[in-house]
Amino acid sequence: MADGPNLRPETILVRPAITSQDDGAKTSETEDTSKITKNSAVIETSELHLNRDLTWLAFNRRVLQEAEDTRNPLLERVRFLFIASSTLDEFVMKRIGGLKQQVVAGIHTKTHDGRNPRQQLVDCCKVLQKHRQMEQSLLLELTNLLAKKQGIFLKSYRNLSVTDKATLRNDYIDNIFPLVATQAMNPAHPFPFVSNLSLNLLVTLRHSTEHPTASEARVKVPLGTGIPLWLSVGDSSVFVALWDVMAENLDLLFPGIHIEDHLLFRVIRSANTERNHETADDLLALIKTELRNRKFAPIVQLEVSTGITEKQRRMLAAKLSLDEFADIIEVQGTLGIRNLFEIADLAIPDLQYPSHHPVDVVEFISNQMLFHVIREKGSILFHHPYESFASSVERFLREASTDQKVRTIKMTLYRTSEASRIIKHLITAAKNGKQVIVALELKARFDEEANIRWANHLESFGIHVSYGVVGLKTHCKMILVLRQDFDGLHRYAHLGTGNYNSDTALQYSDLGLLTSDPIIGHDLSELFNYLTTGLNPKRKYQKLLPAPKILKQALIRKIEREINKRSENEPGLIQMKMNALEDIDIIRALYRASKAGVTVDLIVRDTCCLRPRMEGLSDNISVVSIIGRFLEHSRIFYFRNAGDEEYYISSADLMQRNLESRVELGVPVEANGPRNKLRFILDTQLGDQRDAWDMCSDGRYEQRTSGPEAKGSQQRFIEKAKTDFSEMESVLSKNQEGLHTPIGDSLRRLTADRSISC
Repeated sequence: MADGPNLRPETILVRPAITSQDDGAKTSETEDTSKITKNSAVIETSELHLNRDLTWLAFNRRVLQEAEDTRNPLLERVRFLFIASSTLDEFVMKRIGGLKQQVVAGIHTKTHDGRNPRQQLVDCCKVLQKHRQMEQSLLLELTNLLAKKQGIFLKSYRNLSVTDKATLRNDYIDNIFPLVATQAMNPAHPFPFVSNLSLNLLVTLRHSTEHPTASEARVKVPLGTGIPLWLSVGDSSVFVALWDVMAENLDLLFPGIHIEDHLLFRVIRSANTERNHETADDLLALIKTELRNRKFAPIVQLEVSTGITEKQRRMLAAKLSLDEFADIIEVQGTLGIRNLFEIADLAIPDLQYPSHHPVDVVEFISNQMLFHVIREKGSILFHHPYESFASSVERFLREASTDQKVRTIKMTLYRTSEASRIIKHLITAAKNGKQVIVALELKARFDEEANIRWANHLESFGIHVSYGVVGLKTHCKMILVLRQDFDGLHRYAHLGTGNYNSDTALQYSDLGLLTSDPIIGHDLSELFNYLTTGLNPKRKYQKLLPAPKILKQALIRKIEREINKRSENEPGLIQMKMNALEDIDIIRALYRASKAGVTVDLIVRDTCCLRPRMEGLSDNISVVSIIGRFLEHSRIFYFRNAGDEEYYISSADLMQRNLESRVELGVPVEANGPRNKLRFILDTQLGDQRDAWDMCSDGRYEQRTSGPEAKGSQQRFIEKAKTDFSEMESVLSKNQEGLHTPIGDSLRRLTADRSISC
């Protein structure tokens, strides 16, 4: 197949470049690229790679840019702000917490970019501080815009009128105050446990003005209890933060006691509590222990509102075992910006993206049973959230759960939603006498507790639940259905890039493949046998590329093959789309390909440690990041292979942990229809002039823009899915009209009859 159209213009307008490097100690201006020349025989690793954590922070900066971008609807800008703040909290929990542990442990090992843990910690904290300052500045800007242009006011309680204060106080007394709890701090009541990311008031009390000493109490803001975090004043569009209302009405909690002072604070605890799973006799018990340990994990940062006294700082540092200067951050502005999601969700369509409803996959519009369609087509590819998860993946499982000819359903589960129809269909299948086997990953970060509940729930219905292979996370997404067709036992499979989660399927951009390919089915049987037994990892696979044994080396061999097959008449081409690129061996292979003249187009959402466009080394490598209303989550690997093209979709990012410490899967896409779909996705995103950022060799990113009317790739995918669906509906409608004859009616009924055997 010939190359896709070159959608990149010769000249584009760019916004000012942004970077995490220019926020840190090692700025883009001081990154020395002069040593990298065409004549370089030896190039130090530190000159070839960007720091993983700083490049992730650069991604967070691009998300903040979406909050700044006036082309986005106003409430969507608020949404990007709270997303950036939430992910920054997660970064502190996972990465800053981990770096602090390494520093305390005296680890001096350097990363591929040449930084030891202490250097990384210092550089990351500098960037974090700037990002937090930007969040506060953006919040002020967006708050002013909401007030001036839309009449939506986010006010402090003190700035309300006397009447509005009374209205809000009465609402608080009736609906919230009974749920508020306080804890005194004195010899009889030690300093209370402070949960991760909770908002708390530290209240200084004096029983009388003559009382010689003051005492403290802690009041916890009831987050996550169904109580609104932003309280409206009556029926108006004036909103006040719950914690502000609580702080200004403390007399209700402490009647007759003089309230000397109050301080808002929250803690961020480390998420690094994993133990050695390889030595665990009972993995379920170990994960439960880890969850308890995480609850009490060390505090990484303490954030406090402005005005903290030296006495309060010393007391909090002592009680929480913190460095009173390094670990306590005084926030100039609003604490807990992550709690803005309620404002972003206000039902004001004019301030939000146009509502989006996924269309049905065109191959599934007819009333034919899905197994008939899959067998007829061979393979069907769908693209979420543009095409419906409910009418593809969930329908596949629903029909399998009730089809009398289905014998067995095998499935992996990494994350799923609370109101999951996936779980419901698996239980229905078990009730209908089918053998159901689920490989459930207990160690899915932040979803461990939910997955333990699902494991117990599934087992209560007789479903066989395994926890994968000891020492490896099961991250691949696959369903295998064995069905007794008229000509024997056949395998039908779903393989995807995203989790079996109906909620994220509406927010993440992912790919799924339904196939009846017998070889893929055979390979999946081998992989499931490995997952459920943990025995004999060196199995033979004919088409699938599982990690950790095969995928990484297979990709490197394909990159080397592209180098070897390149010629003047057949220039090499590698195109890869992923969330993150970090693996050192993959990066080196891509550098070799570029030096050999192979064109390498990379679409990398967030972390990218490779440096593109370096003279003599990566001249032929481009890196683009797509940031839009949906989170880019799919992985695609393409190799021209001298005209014998190869396409793969995968659950794996090109990170060492994915390729060497997880069970992942690379899946070949061989049918023309699905390949054309993947080609359209790659070409459209590489040519995006609205949501694309080009990466520079020093780690900076420049945003492409062709003006306010430019359409991003995600909008084009929405339009393409709707167009394809409408065209198929039109064709089906015309065909149905032509069938309204006695014979035609019989044929129509025959086509719609779901009881016909394949």
